[in-house]
Amino acid sequence: MDIKIMAVTNNKYSLEKLSSILLEIHPYVDYIQIREKAKSSKEIYLLCESLLKEGIPGQKIIVNDRLDVATLLSLKQVHLPANGLPIPQVKSFYPKLSIGASVHNQKEAALAENSQADYVIYGHCYPTDSKKGKPPIVLSSISEIKRVMPIPLYAIGGITEERVGELANFGANGVAIMSAIFSASDPLKAVKRIRERCEEIGIKTS
Repeated sequence: MDIKIMAVTNNKYSLEKLSSILLEIHPYVDYIQIREKAKSSKEIYLLCESLLKEGIPGQKIIVNDRLDVATLLSLKQVHLPANGLPIPQVKSFYPKLSIGASVHNQKEAALAENSQADYVIYGHCYPTDSKKGKPPIVLSSISEIKRVMPIPLYAIGGITEERVGELANFGANGVAIMSAIFSASDPLKAVKRIRERCEEIGIKTS
């Protein structure tokens, strides 16, 4: 099974620094989710515009929450958080748009699929600083969700190179990674290691 990698930005860099990191790592990831909650819509627009001009394929870029930015730049993917716009209404206006949803249990995953989500991000899978005090999901629930849900599931939360194999064994189609990439001293080196691990898993399961 080919394990996909989605790099999720962590809202901690300037536009210039973030752009330079993304330009380095994009050959080694399948998707880049621009999740920059503290930046203005104009800043996110300019970032995505710059990434496209620098050669990152549009099909790799997923914009978190900012449907306006995605449509202005003719991007084909948005990720709608739990408190974001309703998927069915967005789909009715933009039927060709690929939409992801954040889910935290089996019921939410089923609702997302019924709402025509194209994939879900599920977690958090392991203890993580961004969810202090909140217990992680039971990993076996990934298998339970995938047993009845055909759309891709990306695991998120505390994911490291060493944990990718375990998530693949439970049926995750991919990993959405923030800290292990963007908090690393060398994001490019970190991404290369994760990619190598995913490829090893793919060879073993193919």
